[in-house]
Amino acid sequence: VQLQASGGGSVQPGGSLRLSCAASGFSLDDYVIGWFRQAPGKEREGVSCLRRSDDSTYYANSVKGRFTITRDNHKNTVYLQMKGLKFEDTAVYYCAAGRSPSFRALAYDYWGQGTLVTVSS
Repeated sequence: VQLQASGGGSVQPGGSLRLSCAASGFSLDDYVIGWFRQAPGKEREGVSCLRRSDDSTYYANSVKGRFTITRDNHKNTVYLQMKGLKFEDTAVYYCAAGRSPSFRALAYDYWGQGTLVTVSS
């Protein structure tokens, strides 16, 4: 079971990025996929998650209206489209697979490596 996160980079405030989380060794159909982020000196926080069984999506208040989580079944990949990026969105972003929608990191069984998003002018 592997998750590969990618798509991070450096962007100016107001810019956009799309993160990808590619799964191998298992089907995303059986899991909830969550995106988390961790800024320097801060706790890891849940950003968004998607439940494949009914396509339910969940967003933290801090990103609601700016971030969109989607999936591509053929590619076994989940995306996090981020728009209107702010300085405070700067963090290492992680994707994870779990059994139930949650913004708690302990609810997830498998984690990908992080991808760094830097918002700066």
